[in-house]
Amino acid sequence: MVTGLLYEFRRHNPENHIPGKDFFYILQYSHSVKIILAIIGPRRSRTKSDAAATLTADYLARASRYLACEAKAFDSEAALFIWLERQATRTAPVLALLDSRGKQFSSEEIAGEILRHRDHGTQTLVLAIGPADGWSGTTRSRAALVLSFGAITLPHELARVVLAEQIYRALTILAGHPYHTGH
Repeated sequence: MVTGLLYEFRRHNPENHIPGKDFFYILQYSHSVKIILAIIGPRRSRTKSDAAATLTADYLARASRYLACEAKAFDSEAALFIWLERQATRTAPVLALLDSRGKQFSSEEIAGEILRHRDHGTQTLVLAIGPADGWSGTTRSRAALVLSFGAITLPHELARVVLAEQIYRALTILAGHPYHTGH
């Protein structure tokens, strides 16, 4: 069952009302999850690749057609948690960490996680790329989900691009858009 869905009836042509023929439905969600792509890293170090920053911004702009998406950078795990505590509104933000020790998800499974949060009232879903030394055990235990892109090591810039693309891919899967072909 989908929760939070509003059904609104509107008359298509009120002057030529034909019972049962001129109503249409407008379906919209009464709430929508906002996706934050967070990265932990020193702000003083500038992005080494303008191409990576451009790709990340492009994928997040595309994803924003479906749900609100944005990127945020934090100096430390502590700074991330201070920000998370300030974001709590009706529901606390949900934190998902990227970590090589996490569970590997297919694109369809990532889409399913976003769908689950969207349909169950989550207001903010934070997908976070960790510090160079990896996430602390405390942070990992506080996360709702720990996922992995595999055992490979990626530079932060590339991990951001891959995560932004997967967010966009997941949203196109949910929308039935042909971007994702399943291959």
